[in-house]
Amino acid sequence: MNALPVLQTRIGYDFTQPALLQQALTHRSFSATNNERLEFLGDSVLNFIIAHQLFNLFPHSPEGDLSRLRAKLVREASLAEIAADLHLGDALKLGEGEMKSAGWRRPSILADALEAIVGAVYLDGGFDAAQKVVSLLYRDKLHTIDPTSIDKDAKSQLQEYLQSKKMDLPEYQVISIEGEAHAQTFTVQCFIKKLMLTTTGVGTSRRVAEQQAAKLAMDEIQT
Repeated sequence: MNALPVLQTRIGYDFTQPALLQQALTHRSFSATNNERLEFLGDSVLNFIIAHQLFNLFPHSPEGDLSRLRAKLVREASLAEIAADLHLGDALKLGEGEMKSAGWRRPSILADALEAIVGAVYLDGGFDAAQKVVSLLYRDKLHTIDPTSIDKDAKSQLQEYLQSKKMDLPEYQVISIEGEAHAQTFTVQCFIKKLMLTTTGVGTSRRVAEQQAAKLAMDEIQT
């Protein structure tokens, strides 16, 4: 069975330019014409649409809570979960190496492809079409998310603590990036000048490494 018509049914959108959907599903390991640019566009479109939805859903929530809600909804784990529900991996075009390592199940690849699809829908049908697709994909998550139950991430906690003490914000610096492009490990240092405190985090992305470094800094401060 051709996976593309099934996927279009699941996302609630039929492409007038099917080549855009094909590109959105093409990983860089398969072709130079891949989904990275569409992912870049889709990330921005998705963030705006989710921000708009949250703004309307929670009219009394402060900016900080809305930002944390959006971060939870558009983070890799949430995107990958939606992609898995769509069986997106069945439609991906992957290079031989990624196929051997079961790349169709990797959260980062699934999340990137979903963002690329949002970007492709935006180019194909405009903002209204993208908004309808995102609303459908996030229908359950938007209706069940609770703004009072969102914990602040480590970077936010650290930033708010330092601001409450009238200290400068921490500085994050990438110390090293190791591994192949599809499986990199980032090492990041967090430096707090006023406290002369330096911590080091390691993760599969810069964001993850920064969060770990921030958490270690908070642990140091609290002890």
